[in-house]
This record gives sequence, C-alpha cells and structure tokens, in this order.
Amino acid sequence: MVAKTARKSVAIIVPPKAQSLDVSGPLDAFLEANRHASGGPLYEVRLVAIGTGRTIKLGGMSLVADSSIFDDGRSIDTMLVAGTPDYAIAHDSTDFHAWLRRRAPKTRRYGSVCTGAFFLGASGLLDGMSATTHWQHAAELAERFPAAKVVPDQIYVQDGALYTSAGVTAGIDLALKLIEDDHGRDLALTVARRLVVFLKRPGGQSQFSAHLAAQMADEGKIRSLQHWILDHLSLDLSLVSLASRVAMSVRNLTRVFQDETGTTPADFVEMARVDAARRLLEESETPLQRVASRCGFGSLDTMRRAFLRRIGTGPSDYRERFRR
Repeated sequence: MVAKTARKSVAIIVPPKAQSLDVSGPLDAFLEANRHASGGPLYEVRLVAIGTGRTIKLGGMSLVADSSIFDDGRSIDTMLVAGTPDYAIAHDSTDFHAWLRRRAPKTRRYGSVCTGAFFLGASGLLDGMSATTHWQHAAELAERFPAAKVVPDQIYVQDGALYTSAGVTAGIDLALKLIEDDHGRDLALTVARRLVVFLKRPGGQSQFSAHLAAQMADEGKIRSLQHWILDHLSLDLSLVSLASRVAMSVRNLTRVFQDETGTTPADFVEMARVDAARRLLEESETPLQRVASRCGFGSLDTMRRAFLRRIGTGPSDYRERFRR
C-alpha cells in the first residue's frame, strides 16, 4: 500500500474524434492507482477538450470533458494529449498550439498517446526532441516535423520532460511507467494486474511482433516461409538457406520479402528469435544459454546483442524485471 502523499494533477487532453482507448486507457490506470492508495487518491485526473464545447464524439460514443482549454486555468503536473484518427486537424488548431506552448513548460512532464504527437509537433514541442507515435504514422510524423527525432518502433519514448507513446494500448504502458516513476514498481504492478495487462513492456520494445508481421505478406511463398521460420527458429535460417527453401535466388528473396513485409529476412528472423526468447524468459526458469540455443542464437552473447538492439535491455535484466 502507498503512504499518503499530495495528489498530482493529471490532464488528459481530448481532441475531436479522439481514439477512445487513448483516453480511457491512461485514465483507468491512474484511477486504479487511486483505488490502491492507502492514504487517499494519488492523482486528480481531468479531461480537457481542445474546443469550446465540452462534449466530444469518440467513435460510437460521446464524452463530456471536465473543462476546455478556454476555461481550464488549474495547475497541471502531468499532461497527455490523446490521439485521433482525424489528426490532420493538428495543423489548424492554432488556439491549442498557443495553449500547449504556454502550459507545457509549466508542467513537470507532458506528452502524447498515439497521434497526439502531431499536436505537439505542430506546436513546436517536438523540435530537437526524441518522440514516437503509432508505427503506421511514424514516417509521416518525421516528414511533417523534421526537427523532431522520430523513433519509429518503440512502445514509448522519454526525452527529459517529454513522454510520447505508440498507438492505443501503448498509452496504458506509458501510464504504468509514470505511476512507477511516482510511486514505485509494486503499485504499478498492482495496477497492471487489475487491468490484466503485461507489466511492463519496456519502452524500447518493438510495437510490431514477428507473429503479427507474418500475417501481412500477400505473396504465398513469403507468408509460408515466415510461418516456417516461426516454427523452426533453432535451425539454420541464413539467407542462403531460406532462399533455397523457397527456390528463389538470394537477391530475389530479399527483394520480394522486403516488398511484402517491409523488412529483410534477417531482420524478421532476429525479431522472431527475440520474441520466442522473451516468452521463455517470462514463463520459465530455462537457463539463458539454453534459451539462446532453443531460439537459434549462436551464443548467449549474440542473444544479448539482439535484445539490446530490439528492446533496450539484456536477457538477464529482462527476466528479472518482467518474468511472471
């Protein structure tokens, strides 16, 4: 249980047509933290609309915000801008730009969920900063805001007081990270268990799993090869071996694979092996050397380097922190 402490003000900023889980995910995480605090609520959470009206359409439902940027003068400790499929309006939201530029420097931390990053970018708050967004929109974010350092494939990214997350459920990961920073891992773990989510995907973990990527290819040979790779990770999965299996030249396999999946065969193989190793580390006490062997890594050091590239932490630290 958490000792009594001063409540921190959390403002979730809600643009028109916001993605509902971008709002409700972080909201429920902070409210769940309140329910498990022994000394009273830890967070005062409010929803703030970016327009003059407080009623906002969120897909198939409506939400009534607590206030709008035009009448909300209370202090903010943590500010998160939710995403919306209609993020093109970020360019024209000049009143919101001015409000963000005025309020963000006065907060302890601020950031976004999913395409909420486009509003921060349009306000100049991503200039010179590292940030992320939903993987489908990362390239566009980088193109529209070239002064930002867009990290295209991470769950969340922290750069000083700026916190940005990937799409939809990644807002929960970000909220858990903020709760852990404020009140420790035990409370964050309790919240994660109550929400029945994984605590906690490290910020550097890829947004895109190998099993999801294997569903994307339209070309039958490539899709079949991906599924075969997933079932035979301990075998020789060199480019020459894979090309031979599908009766293609190395050059042609590389070209077709990348056209179909957006990644190279070698990159897919490493992603698949890291995914499999993660599951073993989370769910078993299998020694690290055996994990490396079963997942097709040539050595424990090779697995360690792959983990550092993919999720920003080594396998030993991963097991210690994220095992069930």
